[in-house]
This record gives sequence, structure tokens and C-alpha cells, in this order.
Amino acid sequence: MHKSCGLGVYGLKLVTGDAQPGWCQGLYQAKAAELILYGRALGLGHAEAEDVVQETFLALLQLDSPPAEPERYCVRAFRNRALNYRRSVWRRLTRELESRPWFERPAPDDADGRAAMRGLARLPVEQREVIVLKIWHEYTFEEIGELLQVSPNTAAARYRYGLQKLKKNLKGQNYERAEPIGETVAWVGAPPPLGET
Repeated sequence: MHKSCGLGVYGLKLVTGDAQPGWCQGLYQAKAAELILYGRALGLGHAEAEDVVQETFLALLQLDSPPAEPERYCVRAFRNRALNYRRSVWRRLTRELESRPWFERPAPDDADGRAAMRGLARLPVEQREVIVLKIWHEYTFEEIGELLQVSPNTAAARYRYGLQKLKKNLKGQNYERAEPIGETVAWVGAPPPLGET
């Protein structure tokens, strides 16, 4: 007897084995947006990243049982599919001609957001990839090193150098510290807490 596992994307419902289909749906809800961002960090367009997320979850649904570490397995599977996707000449040409911004288009008055996106897009792929995994996926350097097949020290160095470049690129923006290090950090231009005016 088979059970269905709805992903909620494109109205997709697929048939899987008896092995707790809900694990896949929960994993999708927890990781899909992060995976799209990770795909963008790997050089895919937004639509391409969505396609690779869909392919990844279609493959996960074919598994007889959940992997021991579903989130790690999912990210590794996504990365492998994304890198294979990028290798295709036709898709590479399509991506180079793509005119959309690197992330979702920010609000017209969000100059800081646009500056941050441009700064992240200027980084080498290796540094951009580590920053996305560290900040948005909350991976440790050891986990990043394992995923990328580099040492944790190499992952940490890529992260550190990438952040230094971002800081240099964003110099003059509203990202400088307003207080000395060691105290509560407030960003220049930050809005007041909710309820205060």
C-alpha cells in the first residue's frame, strides 16, 4: 500500500512508499527557501534554483525510508544537483542571459538591500557559498567543510575573507557599528523597536 506526500509546490502530490511520508513535507517546509537562496549563491537563477529544489525533493520522495540526517542529506543532494545543472552548456547560456537580479527584487526604496545583494554577488562563489551556508542554513564550519569536501579551517577562512570583502564593499552604507565593540550592537539607521515611535 502506498501513501501520498504533498509538497505544496506547484500543487505537487506524489506517491511514496509506506515510510512516513510526512518527513519529506516537513523537510520541504523547513528547507525549500534556504535551498533556493543556496542555489542563487551557487550561481543559479531564481527559477533554476526552484527547479533544482523540485528535482531534489522528487528524488527524496523516491527513497524507501528517510535518511539518517535528512537535512544534511537534502542539502548535499541539492548541491550535487545544482552543480550538475550549472555544468550544462545550454543552461549556462540561459543563466548568463538572465536579466533578473541575484535575489528577489527588493522594494524600490531599499537601497541598503540592493547594496548588500550587489556585494554578495561580487564575491567569489566559494566565499558566497560558505556565507549562505553559515548564515542562512546555520551550518558549523565542520559541517560546511564536510559538505564542500574542504577542511573546517578552509571553510572558516572563506567565510572570514568573504565577510571582509562584503564589509569593504558596503563601506559608507548604514552597516557600521554605532557603539563600541563589547556593548549591545545597534545599526545606524535601524528602526525603533515595535511599539515605540
